[in-house]
Amino acid sequence: MFCRNCGSEMDNNAAVCLKCGVAAGQGQNFCQNCGQQVLPGAAVCTNCGSPLPQPIPAGEQKSKMAAGLLGIFLGAFGVHNFYLGYTGKAVAQLLISVLSCGFLSFASGIWGLVEGIMILTGSIDKDAKNIPLKD
Repeated sequence: MFCRNCGSEMDNNAAVCLKCGVAAGQGQNFCQNCGQQVLPGAAVCTNCGSPLPQPIPAGEQKSKMAAGLLGIFLGAFGVHNFYLGYTGKAVAQLLISVLSCGFLSFASGIWGLVEGIMILTGSIDKDAKNIPLKD
């Protein structure tokens, strides 16, 4: 493994680079697989072909707390799934509640409660675009 900040070789279990002090996996300048310098914004290393992690654009991450609380309190209507971008599940929860005139809303409410707890505990940790939820 190589430091993505300075390109020096690191132990696979190292938490920080001993040369530059940056945490393992941080940085954008060098390939973590081969240690060669990479172009800014490149998707793959031109030397070894290894995929490079892409930075998450600011404002793209959804809040884990907001999603979890929406699931717990408004889960019967699928609001948390709309928030996370899972529109198919969200529409299903909404239709179960609305089309049954509220008689089956307890079922989608329990569904939302369980998903809300799973979001808060970290079992569900990504949105529909596979972007990690922020704390």
